Amino acid sequence: MPETQPPAAPPAAPAVPPTPPVPLAALLAREDLALRRIAGPCGPGTVIHGAHTSEMADPYPYLLGGELLLTAGVHVPGPDRPASYFDDYVARITAAGGAALGFGVAPVHDTVPPALVAACETHGLPLLEVPPQTTFSGVARAVWQLMAQARLAELRRVTEAQQSLAAAASRPDPVPSVLRRLARRTAGRAVLYGPDGTEVAAAGRTLDPAADRALAALARVVRAPDAGSAAPAAARPAPSPAPPPSPSSATDTVAGSHLAAYALGAGRGFVLGVAAGRREPGDHTLASVAAVLLSLLTGEHHSGAGAARSAALVRLLLGAPPAEVAPLLGAGSWVVVHARPAARAADAVAAAALGAALGSALVDLADGVVRVLVPAERAPAAAQPGWTLGVSDAVEAAHWPAADTQAARALARARATRAALVRHGRGGARPGLADLVAPAEADAHARALLAPLAAAPALAETLRAWLSLHGSWDRTAVALAVHRNTVRQRIARCAALLDADLDDPDTRMELWFALRRG
Repeated sequence: MPETQPPAAPPAAPAVPPTPPVPLAALLAREDLALRRIAGPCGPGTVIHGAHTSEMADPYPYLLGGELLLTAGVHVPGPDRPASYFDDYVARITAAGGAALGFGVAPVHDTVPPALVAACETHGLPLLEVPPQTTFSGVARAVWQLMAQARLAELRRVTEAQQSLAAAASRPDPVPSVLRRLARRTAGRAVLYGPDGTEVAAAGRTLDPAADRALAALARVVRAPDAGSAAPAAARPAPSPAPPPSPSSATDTVAGSHLAAYALGAGRGFVLGVAAGRREPGDHTLASVAAVLLSLLTGEHHSGAGAARSAALVRLLLGAPPAEVAPLLGAGSWVVVHARPAARAADAVAAAALGAALGSALVDLADGVVRVLVPAERAPAAAQPGWTLGVSDAVEAAHWPAADTQAARALARARATRAALVRHGRGGARPGLADLVAPAEADAHARALLAPLAAAPALAETLRAWLSLHGSWDRTAVALAVHRNTVRQRIARCAALLDADLDDPDTRMELWFALRRG
């Protein structure tokens, strides 16, 4: 490395990729690799997050952090190299967050240069000798295999812990049981703080007093600013500029304890605090699951809103129409949201979490689809991470079934177009040509035009989806969850029954107008 090139200022703490760490000792234990550590530490805390091969004299720009860097020393200058070459080289690796260095013996070097060994000892960078019979690709493959094993083990741990937490929530003392299970699974302490900031319940080992105070302070950070305020409106001071919204979670490290706080629900003021001596990759997931369960256990179903929902359900079961029951749930109009998780199967916990994120406890899970009835003023303004959403128009209670159909169609379109959120196209603020036709006349025209398809709802729905997706066979197949050949057959059948040329844009426009009346 040229001495005239000053090293770039490294970040204070290089980030590592979000991959399961692999103990360096586990890689050294692989007899098929025959790796040998000749410098640097190799304790239980020495881990790697991947393997990368580079012959660059300055590998800093190409490292993410946490890698085992593999090199055959091609970049090493001849005998006239600067005396500080290896020290500068190792310093750049450690500045980039490199976890270890593997030096391949042969074909360039017969032995590991002693100056490199000394530099690694100086900078505390583990140095591995890679024998001639071991390829770099073999070392990288071994690292990925160990990472896959670690990922599988962590997945099993998280799955078992989730099941344990769900079982705890069904016990006669659900809140203390969930806290005990969470504290046991994270080998730490779990605390439920009330709206006034006091401890409602706790489980697990006691904390260092400084960490205990810091956890309570962290809980205040994520608690809604107005939570727990019982002062009547007339007694409150004049409103000041709105403070920035509180985060839903926050983390910190104090006195050797990893701290995390999670707000439970929207504006209710309960907070879950978790502290542990170590932070495993899946601990955040476990704490999030516990937060969802505790949010349900401390939520609205223990309040008057929950009683109103129960009364609404009873009245519906006894035959009351939705329009009569709706006032029990709140005034105004509603939207229906249909949702599917992007990368996993939906379950009850995930459905409840989505409902909490949308601000509604009116959640239903069936056939892998989560349906949420949301007051119109809380209609999702943006996509929810990890979910695909279809949103209906805002409607009154009497039109909930139609809104349910709208949301289902919007979700199908979202999945077909790979969009995170799709709203039903009706109800825009700008008037369209359809508004120039009297609704009764438009409905009559639509019924007459689509009469040949009246006996085959699947054909009409396929035609609707196909037109909405600009005649794409593949996207229509995704939206309807059928084979693309089935789509072709149905569209051909529609063309025959309607005696229409579906390649004609005028025909498509007229059919689309009619289908939107359905």
